[in-house]
Amino acid sequence: MSVFATLVEQLADLLRPLFGLSAAAAAIIAFTALVRLLVHPLSRAAARGQKARTALQPRIAELRRKHGKNPEKLQKAVMELHAEEKVSPLSGCLPSLLQLPAFFLLYHLFSSGSIGGEPNALLTHQLLDAPLGGRWADALDHGGAFGGAGMVYLGLFAVVAIVAYFSYRLSRRMTEASAAMAGTAGAGADPQVPGAAAMGGVMKVMPFMSFFTLVTVAVVPLAAALYVVTSTTWSVIERSVLYR
Repeated sequence: MSVFATLVEQLADLLRPLFGLSAAAAAIIAFTALVRLLVHPLSRAAARGQKARTALQPRIAELRRKHGKNPEKLQKAVMELHAEEKVSPLSGCLPSLLQLPAFFLLYHLFSSGSIGGEPNALLTHQLLDAPLGGRWADALDHGGAFGGAGMVYLGLFAVVAIVAYFSYRLSRRMTEASAAMAGTAGAGADPQVPGAAAMGGVMKVMPFMSFFTLVTVAVVPLAAALYVVTSTTWSVIERSVLYR
């Protein structure tokens, strides 16, 4: 953690002429963008996989009509189809999972009073009037919702709400397109595909995931909240481009 703390401090020093006392916050946003750039190839692969799965829906529907009375034969036929087309029903989960270590690293970094036996200097940094190691509850205790720190959180909540709205619309559009391609209004993940039931559950919850970000922003250190908000915003923009 001490190595990463030093990197954040150095990046903040580079950005200080542009962002002043909020340079560390800008460094976290830049770090988030770097993480998203590193996993972008996987996101592109996931988008290609999603489009391929959608394109397979008519053929899966045909297999379902052909082998509907024989579940084992249907499952084997669907598995063979996915193997033939080199499509994995779980490929879309990987980009999200790979971002978790970066989030937990920031969480622990800005939750620790000391790093390597020395006082954690990162806790002295702020975003405007809000300490990067503080939480929403701390802002309420010092100035209330409309105090300096409280206004920073209200701004983040507003960004999350806007992003959540567009994420919801995008996810609904993708789900409806998949159902239309399958030829049935309620089509979703095919239960005959290993892991597809779990993916189907994820797809049903996905439109609401950005709303859960509001809770995360409220309970984690501001630095980790910045990572979440930046990453969520990136995700919606990225998905809107890759899945158009």
